[in-house]
Amino acid sequence: MNYHAIQEECYEANRLLPKFGLVDLTFGNVSVFDRDSGVFGIKPSGVEYAELRPADIVLLDLEGRQVSSPLRPSSDTPTHRRLFEAFPGIRAVVHTHSRHAVSFAQAGRGIPCLGTTQADYFYGEVPVTRPLTPEEIAGAYERETGNVIVERFTGLDPQQVPAVLVHGHGPFAWGSSGTKAVETAFALEIVAEMALKALQINPAAEPISPALLAKHFLRKHGPGAYYGQKESAASEAA
Repeated sequence: MNYHAIQEECYEANRLLPKFGLVDLTFGNVSVFDRDSGVFGIKPSGVEYAELRPADIVLLDLEGRQVSSPLRPSSDTPTHRRLFEAFPGIRAVVHTHSRHAVSFAQAGRGIPCLGTTQADYFYGEVPVTRPLTPEEIAGAYERETGNVIVERFTGLDPQQVPAVLVHGHGPFAWGSSGTKAVETAFALEIVAEMALKALQINPAAEPISPALLAKHFLRKHGPGAYYGQKESAASEAA
């Protein structure tokens, strides 16, 4: 993938955030990583989405060295870098302050899987991290944010649970492309709203059964998945 292609994909994904109602003001960003070149693109800090251009997307390597654009990258860049380092199966990361997901993050509570809508995207609860310590906040804060996410995923598969809530902060989601990562962030906001309303109706609501959870997640993501359309023989041979 050439640098221009990374910028285009990252630009298009960032432009989806306001379209899907996932951001207010400039609170959010998408990054896209090309592992072959070792370079990722990310939204520049504080730039309005309506004013964003592909050439504005800042390109960096995993050491944080900037390789394009005179603009400063998102302040969340070190968190994105840490996730790319730790989760080799992902190509894009999305961070938003979408309101319902942030509500759970601010409450310090994961999003319980109360229904099959969540099970279609997440194999169980969307977890919340521990709070950062004063030392972590005073140090390399954004890098430490990535570290607490990685710590929280000890024993979890980031492919099966492609999102997290950072305690007191907000959600991060990821995927195989910029568009897919934004779709996951959108699904996260939807299920956060559903869970919040379900818990308001019934504070004692319980997660769905492991059998129902497995059925819905694996029919879409498992080795025997049958949701959607099969690829054509030509596509499979390609």
